[in-house]
Amino acid sequence: MKEKVVVIYSGGMDSFTVLHKAIEEGKAVYPLTFNYGQRHSKEVDVAAQVCKTLNVPHKVVDISAINQLMAGSSLTSDIDIPEGHYEEDSMKSTVVPNRNMVLLSMAIAYAVSIEANAVYYGAHSGDHAIYPDCRPEFVHKMNEVSQIANYEPVDIVSPYIKNNKIEILADGLRMGLDYGQTWTCYNGREQSCGVCGSCQERLEAFAKNGLTDPLAYESS
Repeated sequence: MKEKVVVIYSGGMDSFTVLHKAIEEGKAVYPLTFNYGQRHSKEVDVAAQVCKTLNVPHKVVDISAINQLMAGSSLTSDIDIPEGHYEEDSMKSTVVPNRNMVLLSMAIAYAVSIEANAVYYGAHSGDHAIYPDCRPEFVHKMNEVSQIANYEPVDIVSPYIKNNKIEILADGLRMGLDYGQTWTCYNGREQSCGVCGSCQERLEAFAKNGLTDPLAYESS
């Protein structure tokens, strides 16, 4: 019997790659997607479509009411999404207070309930400077807590914690993944904007891998 793992799956590039990494490792995946009131909620629909295609059990959990406790981010509040390269100063406004601790806590609870051994999520090195809850020390401490928070220990696994977006994309391409099945843009419009930090980082990753992004852009 395959080992069960929960995958926090947003519908973005990183979690899409993590999901398929777990599948490649032979795990039985249980993707978990959260609607926490993010303006780029189009990624939730993209995640649902991918899971339907893969025929894997997928839960979409609406926790949007919680955004009144996680205010002050341009992803959840009425604040302009920053444009330009993915740099610390410009992207700090996209930090959602305590997001990954909240999401990991719920994913751990789900893992315990279905007798899964691990929770996978897509923290990576490109996020370390900007998002405190993507740093290796955060993952390490959360993993320690996850071992003792329930009668059943649950491992927190971040396969790309030491890799940047360019390297994550390269591994996904090695797996033959179609990144037209992902959504990255922080603006939840019909097409990706091409100018927000998230789009800029994505476009750079494709350029560094010598490829053109399969998604359509308003501007690039």
